Amino acid sequence: MNFSDILNDYTPYKGVVQNLNNTPISVAGIVETAQGQLIYALSRENKSSALVVCYSDMEARKLYSDMELFSDNVLYFPTKEYIFYNIETSGHQNEHKRISVIEKLASDKNYIVVTSLDAVLQYTLDRDVLSDNSIKFEIGKRFNLEELAEQLVVMGYSREDSVEGAGQFALRGGILDVFPPDSPNPYRIEFFDDETDSIREFDSYTQRSLDKVESARIAPVREAVITDEKRDEIIAEIEKRIRSAKRKKSDESVFIETSNSDIESFKEQRYFPSVDKYVSLIYEKIPSILDYFSKDDLVFVVDPKRICERGKTFEWEKNEQIAELKEKRILGAYKDNFYRSYSEAVTGFSSKRLIALDVLSHSSTDFKYKHLETFTTKTTVSFHGKIEYLYEDLRNWQNKNYTVVILCASRGRGENLAGTLVDKGIRARFIFADARDDGIKFNKGETVIIRGELNKGFEYPEMGFVLVSDREIFETKKSRNKRKIENANRIKNYTDISVGDYVVHQTHGIGQYMGTQKMSVNGVTKDYLKIQYHGTDSLYIPIDQLNLLYKYVGNADKKLKLNRLGGSDWNKTKQRVKQSTAELAKKLVALYAQREKAKGFAYSNDTPWQRDFEDTFQYQETDDQLRSIEEVKSDMESVKPMDRLLCGDVGFGKTEVALRASFKAVGDSKQVAYLCPTTILAMQHYETFLKRMESFPIKVEMLSRFRTAAEQKRILKQVKTGEIDIIIGTHRILSKDLEFKDLGLLIIDEEQRFGVAHKERLKELKQNVDVLTMTATPIPRTLHMAMTGVRDMSVLTEPPENRYPVQTYVLEDNPAVIADAIRNELSRGGQVFYLYNRVQGIHSKAAWIRSLFPDINVAVGHGKMKEDELEDIMYDMVNGRTDVLVCTTIIETGLDIPNANTIIIENADKMGLAQLYQLRGRVGRSNRAAYAYLTYHKDKILSEVASKRLRAVKEFTEFGSGFKIAMRDLEIRGAGNILGPEQHGHMDAVGYDMYCKLLKESVDEAQGIKVEEDSDVSIDINIDAYLPESYIKNHNQRIDIYKKIAAVETEDDKFEIEDELIDRFGDIPKPVQNIIDVAALKAPAKSVGISEISQSGDMLQLKFREEYVDANLIMGMDKNFPKRIKLLSSETPVISYAMKGDYKNILNTVNNLISVIKELQNSEK
Repeated sequence: MNFSDILNDYTPYKGVVQNLNNTPISVAGIVETAQGQLIYALSRENKSSALVVCYSDMEARKLYSDMELFSDNVLYFPTKEYIFYNIETSGHQNEHKRISVIEKLASDKNYIVVTSLDAVLQYTLDRDVLSDNSIKFEIGKRFNLEELAEQLVVMGYSREDSVEGAGQFALRGGILDVFPPDSPNPYRIEFFDDETDSIREFDSYTQRSLDKVESARIAPVREAVITDEKRDEIIAEIEKRIRSAKRKKSDESVFIETSNSDIESFKEQRYFPSVDKYVSLIYEKIPSILDYFSKDDLVFVVDPKRICERGKTFEWEKNEQIAELKEKRILGAYKDNFYRSYSEAVTGFSSKRLIALDVLSHSSTDFKYKHLETFTTKTTVSFHGKIEYLYEDLRNWQNKNYTVVILCASRGRGENLAGTLVDKGIRARFIFADARDDGIKFNKGETVIIRGELNKGFEYPEMGFVLVSDREIFETKKSRNKRKIENANRIKNYTDISVGDYVVHQTHGIGQYMGTQKMSVNGVTKDYLKIQYHGTDSLYIPIDQLNLLYKYVGNADKKLKLNRLGGSDWNKTKQRVKQSTAELAKKLVALYAQREKAKGFAYSNDTPWQRDFEDTFQYQETDDQLRSIEEVKSDMESVKPMDRLLCGDVGFGKTEVALRASFKAVGDSKQVAYLCPTTILAMQHYETFLKRMESFPIKVEMLSRFRTAAEQKRILKQVKTGEIDIIIGTHRILSKDLEFKDLGLLIIDEEQRFGVAHKERLKELKQNVDVLTMTATPIPRTLHMAMTGVRDMSVLTEPPENRYPVQTYVLEDNPAVIADAIRNELSRGGQVFYLYNRVQGIHSKAAWIRSLFPDINVAVGHGKMKEDELEDIMYDMVNGRTDVLVCTTIIETGLDIPNANTIIIENADKMGLAQLYQLRGRVGRSNRAAYAYLTYHKDKILSEVASKRLRAVKEFTEFGSGFKIAMRDLEIRGAGNILGPEQHGHMDAVGYDMYCKLLKESVDEAQGIKVEEDSDVSIDINIDAYLPESYIKNHNQRIDIYKKIAAVETEDDKFEIEDELIDRFGDIPKPVQNIIDVAALKAPAKSVGISEISQSGDMLQLKFREEYVDANLIMGMDKNFPKRIKLLSSETPVISYAMKGDYKNILNTVNNLISVIKELQNSEK
């Protein structure tokens, strides 16, 4: 038997199957954990799609997660937020997920869709509109490209220069890139004239093609599709309503103003966030996901009584909301429908094969059942990590001839368990296969272990079948899926240079980039970068020397002083910074050498207990976590004391690395001290450690001001005698009165937040013990590389499981929207952060919230409060006693409050992007949808910096550059934290990239590694070398391609960039091929000692570095090229070559010369 047929001999199940033509059917007695398997089995039996309706989103997600065990054709259809107010922008993740589901349903395959009643009652894309507005691309099919672009705009796609996220398209000549919502990757469609020539998927991060496909179907990205005709109809109706409003005696000014603004939005943008309020003008009848199921498909209503209650509550809530919006004149007094009614939904359910699932008895007032069946099922009891209880139950079940299936999340865990059971005399076999695999067979009366996960197990006592989930044995949580890291998290290219940006030139210093300029000299056209320096000084840099230029990244808030061309300032600054990095490097190298010599304690290899402990981790580890854990363990097992820095954003899994290291230390009878910057963090870590270690004989304690004097005295004594294994606390654990019996591991969280005196005490504690320092600021890769060999670092860059993304809204300050946001969060039992970043006025902001919600607990927190007072306020927030916390940016760091899922940030335009990114990360840390509202003051004239920032904040709600800037900002902060404040100034002086380059050189020098002079080969020959705008229109893309060309060193690099250009932009024009060929000459030229190649009329001049030219080389060249070679007298050797009219093949000539020089140099060796 397997999961699709285990119920085949069960009488109540047979009764349901026989009555599938006689619905509605009510099934009672089916516990929640068994519902997924029953739904799966009946859907297979019915050979159809199925809609599963739960009473809430949370329940739907839970059931969806269970059903993934049985089938890979399960989809989750989320609810969405309607937007009635005019706001600037909002994210579209949920809308895209919903469209992706209905797009699959519209195909011929069968799917099981799990959703909530709310989602069923909300409008979605009409089935006919989906069919009429989808485009199918097939090889050979013809399209008019301009009409195609217009059609994509109607379907809701936005036209961009390059495609980074779903809902975007780009058209470059005969190449169309488009990213539909239901595809993991975008498509690149190439046309030959108007005929589809090739279709391939591509990676939106690298922009490179992946696999070819035969066809691609592109669905709309909006659930409300507005054609030109529909738009004209809607505008005519709004105008009619405005005329009617003007005739009314009541004050309709808000309605008239809003409606006029909406007409403008329809004309200019077609789509805008509050388009939801016109849904009844877009669709005559509200379309629902129900419309995608036929009369022969199954509909499962889970817990019909609660569904019925939710239906009534939903209608009441929405009617109240609409009435309020009409009162505020946001909506007109018209009988518009926004949702499908509950009674229509009931009729829709009943018109299909409806099965109601009840845990207890048959109940429902809304469905008239034609057949009733009662199942007998039980939920399995959790073993709370006590595996001996499992042995007892298994023996009991085997005596009764039960079939037992145990699910294990990983192969290792499954094999270990099977081995343990056999050792205990329990017959069990491990099948290495997925639970979804139809080939899996288990026999009556046997115990099998297979790979899979479920929230909880279930039992059919009458049938003698039990399913046990390893979550009940080990008390773990369902592991996260290995998922593709979202583009936003993979962006490495922060250095897009835009006109107006500050740049750093290696030789000339800080200037301002003014754009590219095409210049023609003697009939030859090339591209140059124009850099503005102090006063009227300008520098034109040949585009192939782009690698000498860095974007200035540093303190962006202060106005930078530009260097003078030819002045000495820049060299002095560089010398000063170089001196400082040299001192730092010496210190680091000396410290490292000292630690290499020091003798510490070498821990033993992992014990079976260590493996058992690691098995209790709730999630699947990320690759970064596994690597970091290995690095930490290997340091601990070595005789030299560990000094490792662990970097990773909040929630990326640093605590788990610390837990495993602590367990290892205690396993060898050593003590662990865990130092936290705040009492609350100490409290949270203490609770985590207690919970994870409760099944092991390890004593964990916390020392902070939350402990009484008597408790502190007891703890101090127990640490001294060694009774306490792990002590967690604030700087209190640095006090002299705390003595350890045998300290083995010191863990420091955010060391930069401790004062000088604390750091001195830390130095004493660190001697000969293993130290793990942790920081939440991400560390730039360039800095990581520069410090390789002098600082042991582990970096966690892989984000944790994709929690439900934070739905972000950017809007002008609107009290009504904010009040709604707070009300919605409180109504679902959540908490709210209200970020008001000025201490002055913060109490009146809190008073305003109290006046709106008199019954709730509103607290205020800001940095000017006494530390203890602030900690008490935070403690109340963590423990759920505070409903709304009005605070300054103090919540940026480290706190984990999973119940707070709405954040409102006032005056978001005044904050840096990195700050906004971190603040937004305070919410969305649980299994609930989270919301961020970023507001700015109404009608305020924004400064240029603020409006630029706000634009980026808006982009930040989707993909792309907002994130890049935020990450770059954060990393600079991280670099400052690691290197110390004095280095921060130097970083600002020369820009971050130049600083890293100087630091890398200093570290290499201090380690005795020879630093080669960084010299670039300059090539100035008379050939057209530029990127035509007709080939690549977008300025940033052109710069990006120039950078890639400038980095060409090998033949492979050359082929790679040629491949990319053909893939993304089509056939390579001659001037572009010339730039690539010139760039490819640089590495071979440098290898033979050439520093410059130039052309003067008929003569080619090759300038060499001193040590590369001797008499033998000159004679050999003269022999190979008679009467063409001359040695010119100058400071460094220059060989000239007479081309004698052979200009056409100048690149071949240069290549040939370099090859001959190489051969001659090699023969001398």
